[in-house]
Amino acid sequence: MRLRNIVILSALSVMACSMASCEGEKDLIIITDDLPIKTSTLYMVGNATPTGWDIDNPTPLAPSEADPLVFEWEGALLAGELKLCLQTGSWDVAFIRPVEDQEPISDQPITDRKFSMSAGNPDRKWNVTVAGTYRLSFNLRNWTMSTVCLEAAGTPDTPSVPDDGATPIEAENVYMVGDATPAGWNIDAPTQLDRTADYIFEYTGPLNPGEMKACTSTGSWDADFIRPLTNGQTITSAGLETGFQYHAGDPDEKWVVADAGEYHLVFNLSDRTLKAEYLGAIAVEKNPIESQTLYMIGDATPNGWSMDNATPLTMTEPYIFTWEGTLLEGTMKLCLEPDGTFSCPFIRPLSADVKISRSGVASPDFVYTTAPDDQWRVTESGRYRLTFNLRDWTIAADWIED
Repeated sequence: MRLRNIVILSALSVMACSMASCEGEKDLIIITDDLPIKTSTLYMVGNATPTGWDIDNPTPLAPSEADPLVFEWEGALLAGELKLCLQTGSWDVAFIRPVEDQEPISDQPITDRKFSMSAGNPDRKWNVTVAGTYRLSFNLRNWTMSTVCLEAAGTPDTPSVPDDGATPIEAENVYMVGDATPAGWNIDAPTQLDRTADYIFEYTGPLNPGEMKACTSTGSWDADFIRPLTNGQTITSAGLETGFQYHAGDPDEKWVVADAGEYHLVFNLSDRTLKAEYLGAIAVEKNPIESQTLYMIGDATPNGWSMDNATPLTMTEPYIFTWEGTLLEGTMKLCLEPDGTFSCPFIRPLSADVKISRSGVASPDFVYTTAPDDQWRVTESGRYRLTFNLRDWTIAADWIED
């Protein structure tokens, strides 16, 4: 599916940056129609790339001499995943992605294959199946990519800990990481479990829809992880009792929490089993949200995903914020104060892609949380009047005109 919202540089941003002799990241705006992606920077991020998942220091590609919108890179790729972005420092921007998730990059050449560009979910990524030295080319003028494997590196390393299912895993701590967990994908401060006996670690608390895995140390994605026996094994309100494996690297198997709720998890590191028990719905206390300001970001909004230039709403009375203007087709969410790290809680719909259209908003209720990264989806461009009630946690969207 082709993305209709294309990222280009704002004319004002270009003028401002020219006056300041700045280079690199620019303020972005969003327009419609399939036009070239105009940018002076392009980066790769992922565990297949030299700098891994470090969004603050991703691997840069260089514009070619023949065409500044054709970016090239040559170097070593590991077996793993990758996607591309136009700027550093945020996971909430639009990424260049494959049309289908896990499209392979291997020792077989690829010529002018179409790619897509989108923010949020589904988080499609390329899968490098053969480690080696590659030459990559991304044509932002016609939305195609090409690859050539110059030299294959051979068979990937074996996992650091053989998953024989018999050897107890020695660990002082166990942590959960993933957008299903309270701490999200923060490997430096993941959600810690309680050690209740030798080899037994337990957690009681909320899980959101999303992915998760577990680890015995913090600070590195290269460590061994506790993973399901098959990728995508679901944790639902029906509960789950299953074995698990323990290894570093790929394949990067993860559990998928299908039903949000309060859960009791027990990881047994001796017999390598996980027991998940559903305790009930997550209790949310909707106390009034105290704030004098409210901002919206997203490719549906006038200023796109720029936290530095987030679109402000007007407080018309205590707890009531309104905005009137043009929304584009795309997604959006809101924050109380602009936060360049995108780690703050956001005002979001109850589930992903709740529609805003000329008929209004499909569901009036919202939540205020850091995860999962659910966003409203504007399906019809036009002029709207938005009203957010921070006392009742509701949104109203009124269509004004085309």
